[in-house]
Amino acid sequence: MSHINKQQWGVTPPLSTDYPSELDITLTKDLINTLHDYGLFESQEEAKQRVIVLNKLNAIVKEFVYCVGKQQGLPHDLARSAGGKIFTFGSYRLGVHNTGADIDTLCVFPKHVEREHFFTIMYDMLRKRPEVTELTAVNDAYVPVIKMHFSGIPIDFVCAQLSLSTVPDDLDLSDNNLLLGLDERCIRSLNGSRVTDEILRLVPNIPVFRLALRTIKLWAKKRAIYSNIMGFLGGVAWAMLVARVCQMYPNACAASIVSRFFDIMHEWKWPQPVILKPMEEGPLAARQWNPEQFPADKSHRMPIITPAYPSMCATHNVTDSTRAIMLNEFKRSSEIADNIMTGNGNWNSLFEESDFFLMYKNYLQIITTSKSSQIHLQWSGLVESRLRQLVLKLELVDQLQLAHPYVKGIEKIHYCLSDSEVWDIAHGKSNGGNSFPVNDGLTVKEHMKMLNLTPSEPNSLEIIYTTTFYIGIKNKRTADTPAGPVKLNFVWPSKEFIKAATSWEKYDDANMSVIVKNVKGSSLPEELIGKGRSMRRYQYSNHTTPSPTFSERSSHRAYHQMN
Repeated sequence: MSHINKQQWGVTPPLSTDYPSELDITLTKDLINTLHDYGLFESQEEAKQRVIVLNKLNAIVKEFVYCVGKQQGLPHDLARSAGGKIFTFGSYRLGVHNTGADIDTLCVFPKHVEREHFFTIMYDMLRKRPEVTELTAVNDAYVPVIKMHFSGIPIDFVCAQLSLSTVPDDLDLSDNNLLLGLDERCIRSLNGSRVTDEILRLVPNIPVFRLALRTIKLWAKKRAIYSNIMGFLGGVAWAMLVARVCQMYPNACAASIVSRFFDIMHEWKWPQPVILKPMEEGPLAARQWNPEQFPADKSHRMPIITPAYPSMCATHNVTDSTRAIMLNEFKRSSEIADNIMTGNGNWNSLFEESDFFLMYKNYLQIITTSKSSQIHLQWSGLVESRLRQLVLKLELVDQLQLAHPYVKGIEKIHYCLSDSEVWDIAHGKSNGGNSFPVNDGLTVKEHMKMLNLTPSEPNSLEIIYTTTFYIGIKNKRTADTPAGPVKLNFVWPSKEFIKAATSWEKYDDANMSVIVKNVKGSSLPEELIGKGRSMRRYQYSNHTTPSPTFSERSSHRAYHQMN
């Protein structure tokens, strides 16, 4: 094993510079084998295909910059020499991507190329490529992006205009002066690549970091706490936490880093921030994370600060509930990891699936409904982005201890033969066997063959798309709490959530709906809880007052009696 120079990594001296024991090395080998069993490593063929795709994409960028230059009257030589370049970031750049994972890619172009050119000329160039499928432009996103599959590989393609006449092939994005004169959208686009590169620069041993991060990412996904949008942590935040532990133990192997990760994060004095290097001043009048100067920054519950200028908090979405859930998972996994490191356990025990749908007696069920798949993609995404606000409002409800959001929605496609069936679906009820998971791999035609319809029924068939989100509810009981059921009033949180969702400028109550319902854990759908739990299928609270629209939806759910 290569020796690491005795230097300080990060903002504090290392806690230990010890090298791995024979047992540590053996356990690391076992960890690698376990990760292979989970299929986390792509084949050499897939890795080569990714390189081919990125090379093609880089050539397309140069051609795109040339075409824009010619349109604007630049001489041939100047237009050709203007350059253009792609950078990768996220899991691919960190070297921890799984087989089939997307590639986060940044297109950087010189000052004569505008963002609008990217979403028109570049989009058209990609549309004409036979390798490109599922092409979609989302130019009104927080970070505008073109999404596509290139030779079967998912690509998220963002862009940034630099204040340079040419973009050379050896451009280094770490230079803070490159940010001068850029708008906020370009700075945000550049930030992904700058942060990723800085993380790699700040860890003492990149292979150890990558293996440990692969482990933590798998663990977080299995334990259902991998989701920035739901108030947990996203990929960059998990990477920074692992990087900080690597700085504390610069000579440790991956097994030791993983074990110490859980101990350190459980005992961390939150909201003390996790910082990989001292924050630096830069050339912009840009706001950086500073709780002494900005009151909003004081409210961050688990601040993890990005290392590239301008430094920001990557975890502002964390709520009181999601922090408590993650701390509990750190504690649980610390005990498991201790057993593994003493030879009394195995790595598979660390990756046990979350039993979210068996954890609580009561859940809130948020059902989004649409009449077309394209509309539903946008509508369900909008509702998902608002769920964190619902959790924050639920946390203000008297006698509620915890509001636990599940990290992904349950997507289904339903074939309805009447308006009453449409109403039932929009309100979370079953329509017999006429519903299918969206990810079952079957086409609409294949579903139709399975429905056993009469010759006349296809004429009246209506296809409905739903995504259902769940929030587990835990009551707060104290010595003063009366015996019997605890009554929780969710009227205000539900109303405010529905109001925020339906205020979306593209909202159309003839084709979309969202409702919030209380459902007992024993009444959850069988595919979520299995057959082992005593269930009364789809027996919901009666406190539902639907409104007379397509979905006849309502958030005006009065009073939920919770056990």
